[in-house]
Amino acid sequence: MTLIAGLAAGFTALWSYQASSPGVHPISGRQYAPVMGVGGASWLERSERDAEENPQAAINALGLKAGMVVCDLGAGSGYYSIRMAKKVGPQGKVYAVDVQPGMIELLEKRIKNDKIKNVIPVLSTPTDPKLPDNQIDLMILVDVYHEFEEPQQMLRKIRKSLKDSGRLVLLEFRKEDPNVPIRLEHKMSVSEVKQEMEAEGFEIAEVKEHLPWQHMFFLKKKL
Repeated sequence: MTLIAGLAAGFTALWSYQASSPGVHPISGRQYAPVMGVGGASWLERSERDAEENPQAAINALGLKAGMVVCDLGAGSGYYSIRMAKKVGPQGKVYAVDVQPGMIELLEKRIKNDKIKNVIPVLSTPTDPKLPDNQIDLMILVDVYHEFEEPQQMLRKIRKSLKDSGRLVLLEFRKEDPNVPIRLEHKMSVSEVKQEMEAEGFEIAEVKEHLPWQHMFFLKKKL
C-alpha cells in the first residue's frame, strides 16, 4: 500500500466510530476529532508506520524500566501495549485502555495468542479510563488525546490515576507543520496542548521533536 492510499484508508476509518458530533474545546477553541473505529485497526498495524512515526524511537524515549506500572490509553489493537509490556517485564504491568468493545476484543485475542501475561485490557468510557487511583508510573496517549469527546473530564480522571511522580506522555501530529499529511483536526500544536493541560493541573516538562511527524510531550502533575 502506498503512503497516500494508506492515509486515505486510515482517515476513512477515522470517521467510522463517533458517539456524538465533534465539539470544541472551551479554552483552546480546538475542534475535537472523531474516534477511529475498529475498521481502522489494520491501519494502526500498517508496515509504513515505522517510517512515518518511528514508534520504536518513541518507546525508547519513555525510559521504561522493569517493574513499572504503565498505561496505553486509547490502545486500539495493542500496537504500543505489546511493545511496552516487553520493556516493563513480567513484574511490570500494562493497562491497555480503549473506549470501544471491538478494540478490546482484538486486544484480548492478541494477548491470548501471544501468551502475554502482563497486559490488562480495560474498557473505558469517554469520561473515565477506569483505572485505579495513584497507581500509574507512566501513561501514554498515541494520537489519541485530540479525539477525546470530554477531554477535561478525562484529564481529571487521568490525573487521579497517576502517581505524584507519574508522567503523562502525548504523541500528537504537528499542527505547525503543513508537510505532515494528516487532516487538521487530527493534529495539535504545542500552544494548544499547553493551554489545555495547564487548565487541568498538568505542566509540560519537555517536548521532544525527534519523531518524523509527531510532537512528543512529557507532562507532570502540578503539585
